[in-house]
Amino acid sequence: MFEVYITKSGKYLPNEPVSNDEMETYLGLINETASKARRIILRNNRITTRYYALDKNGKSTHNNAQLTVNAIGAMFDKDFSAQDMELLSCGTSTPDNFLPSHAAMVHGLLKNQSVELNSSTGVCCAGMNSLKFGYLSVKSGNTNNAVCTGSERVSTWTMADKYEHEVVNLKNLEEQPIIAFKKDFLRWMLSDGAGALLLQNKPNPDGISLRIEWMEAYSYAHELEACMYAGGDKLENGDIKPWSDYHPDEWLKESVFAIKQDVKVLDEHILVKGAESMSEALKKNKVSSDQIDFFLPHVSSHYFVPGLKESLKEKGVGVADEKWFMNLANVGNVGSASIYLALEELMHSGKLQKGNKILLSVPESGRFSFAYAYLTVC
Repeated sequence: MFEVYITKSGKYLPNEPVSNDEMETYLGLINETASKARRIILRNNRITTRYYALDKNGKSTHNNAQLTVNAIGAMFDKDFSAQDMELLSCGTSTPDNFLPSHAAMVHGLLKNQSVELNSSTGVCCAGMNSLKFGYLSVKSGNTNNAVCTGSERVSTWTMADKYEHEVVNLKNLEEQPIIAFKKDFLRWMLSDGAGALLLQNKPNPDGISLRIEWMEAYSYAHELEACMYAGGDKLENGDIKPWSDYHPDEWLKESVFAIKQDVKVLDEHILVKGAESMSEALKKNKVSSDQIDFFLPHVSSHYFVPGLKESLKEKGVGVADEKWFMNLANVGNVGSASIYLALEELMHSGKLQKGNKILLSVPESGRFSFAYAYLTVC
């Protein structure tokens, strides 16, 4: 087994930052009416700017694969180029196509040489899953390096025109033409961007490296129903009816492909299971919370931060406030890319010193999964 080091990081945030008041300029108005939920949601999540791969006319400027390639390209220099890559591992919850895989589409844009590919799907943990695949490949000696990514291009999924057929259908049924909160909620939570990490079996000789000590992941799908989903809809019994079981007319009438979140299920379980899984990960690897110098939790909203702190304390794994490192307010919730963007910012902050310990924490509300990574600055 080899040691595995994160030796470079890159990011790509498209276009200019978008303020809260500009969001509907980009995403549009559903039924020509401003969202009643928008201000409440933004007040709770405390995101002030985010990035969209759109212009103000709602025209796409980048697809997901292009965002990812740009983040990867930010790592290339005289010491490492696209021709040196041995493995490409990409995670996303918003691929450009069902098929081919996201990693294959990114590789097609890189136009370098034959490499091993891995595509990780899911929600926020997709980025951590892609990182773990690269970590295990380098650790086992299967490859000498791996480029791992997390990326999202969700803005086009949440544009107003994606919901207009449902509004028209509601009007025809003489019902209120208001999109359900489970759909409107995520329009003001999610945004676009990509992050990339280079993993190698030797540390960077010219700068800091982060040695990956361990990675752990937990799923509670055997206990809990789906919370965040797309390409289907939830039935009364909690099951998800897939898009392929709907008549094509229903895809638009019911916004089947819209990203949805059951906020009641989210509130009930996300913090409890997060604290439980983090406690298990630290216990398994014999690490106490006072052995963490920087804690990077991916949270979808600042609304959850006080509750998360309390839940971690109750489990005996509370982390001091001054050790928390977050960039949610300025970058936005970029799903599987968020942990990459936070780590990239920390690596370039000048705050890290050799010997520092970093814990990455990523929850996923899809059906409640959690992933962790413990790193040493060297």
